[in-house]
Amino acid sequence: MKKFTCVDDIGPWRDAVKEALEIKADRFAYGQLGRNRTLMMIFFNSSLRTRLSTQKAAMNLGMNVIVLDVNQGAWKLETERGVVMDGDKAEHLLEAIPVMGCYCDLIGVRSFAGLTDRDADYEERVIEQFIRYSGRPVFSMEAATRHPLQSFADLITIEEYKSKPRPKVVLTWAPHPKALPQAVPNSFCEWMNVTDYDFVITHPHGYELAPEFVGQAKVEYDQRKAFEGADFIYAKNWSAYSGDNYGKILSTDRSWTVDAEKMALTDNAYFMHCLPVRRGMIVTDDVIESPRSIVIPEAANREISAQTVIKRMLESL
Repeated sequence: MKKFTCVDDIGPWRDAVKEALEIKADRFAYGQLGRNRTLMMIFFNSSLRTRLSTQKAAMNLGMNVIVLDVNQGAWKLETERGVVMDGDKAEHLLEAIPVMGCYCDLIGVRSFAGLTDRDADYEERVIEQFIRYSGRPVFSMEAATRHPLQSFADLITIEEYKSKPRPKVVLTWAPHPKALPQAVPNSFCEWMNVTDYDFVITHPHGYELAPEFVGQAKVEYDQRKAFEGADFIYAKNWSAYSGDNYGKILSTDRSWTVDAEKMALTDNAYFMHCLPVRRGMIVTDDVIESPRSIVIPEAANREISAQTVIKRMLESL
């Protein structure tokens, strides 16, 4: 596997989950695979789970790890072509990328959407330049439009906890005080759509996601109706995608917060969220602290999804 940015790169999803669960059962079984190999993790944005889980996954495989925080531990990098570099950015990505490639065997990149130019965000200009110019296998640690390591971990978690062959999985929008990208919901939709789950998306009008990510999912604007009979509730905020509203907050309606009353409409559903989560906005304390909240096992599986991807990339070298 030379790149990992979306669900298509992982191959048959059942095989990927099977491999991930085998790794989880013995995560040090391939401890020699990465010996004398180096992973470079490049962060244009902050991280907790992604940084820790991916570094741990690489270490499980015997790799050396270099972590670079762009704009903190390095020159500020220009990412756009055709600009006059007379500002505070001292180096262009086009020179920095091949240099980085000289020092490692694999590259992980984390770069969020800017939420001002939809075309630029959805062209994935930053990670695509790494894929094109680094000369190394590249995987996404979250990009402008997708977060595949998170979605892979979500899928692993659902497979572990489901009690029926075809569970009902609901992705629900919830309010947030800041404008957030569509990367996590886009990616979650993409991964759920390759399964045979009963997949439903619920959000207020104006928060429609890009059609290519919605796919064949059912969209339900009545949150309570969407929750009925659900086996898994995945809560996440995102800003508007469409037209002139791209990147904007259209609503902070607290009636969309996931609470015990809404969870009672489900079939004793598990609650999921990628974290970090705004309590009282996204979800109430009693829901996220309940025995049916699996946000911590979900986060733990980030190590497993990362290790599965890195293992496959090492095997392709």
